[in-house]
Amino acid sequence: MSLHDLSPAAGSTRPAKRKGRGHATGNGKTAGRGHKGQKARSGGGVRIGFEGGQMPLHRRVPKRGFNNIFARPPEAVNVSALEAFDDGAEIGQLELLEAGILSGCKFGVKILGGGTLTKKLTVRANAFSAQAKNKIESAGGKAEVV
Repeated sequence: MSLHDLSPAAGSTRPAKRKGRGHATGNGKTAGRGHKGQKARSGGGVRIGFEGGQMPLHRRVPKRGFNNIFARPPEAVNVSALEAFDDGAEIGQLELLEAGILSGCKFGVKILGGGTLTKKLTVRANAFSAQAKNKIESAGGKAEVV
């Protein structure tokens, strides 16, 4: 197979509607824009969030707290999800991804203490909650910060 052999699946694409090409097409004359008004003009329309001069919602609602735009939040995994692994297994990010417990792992993994753990596991993660670390160690395993 080469690049020139590739094509979309049959029926998945449709030809574009040709606007303003006559009355018989059903999209002629005003080309689906209606009659007059700001949105009928070329280059017309309003920006996203514009409410006709009324104070827009994003300015009416008060700001609360602080939102760190540079935050790098880790993916959270509960201790109960680790029950899927065999007793004595060593678990890291790669194993969690392969098992389907994590879908993505951009900024690391944090193990949280939700649920119970009965198996002796060695868990390697970027962070552990105090409860999670306690549950892993009480089951006879190890919690290693990477």
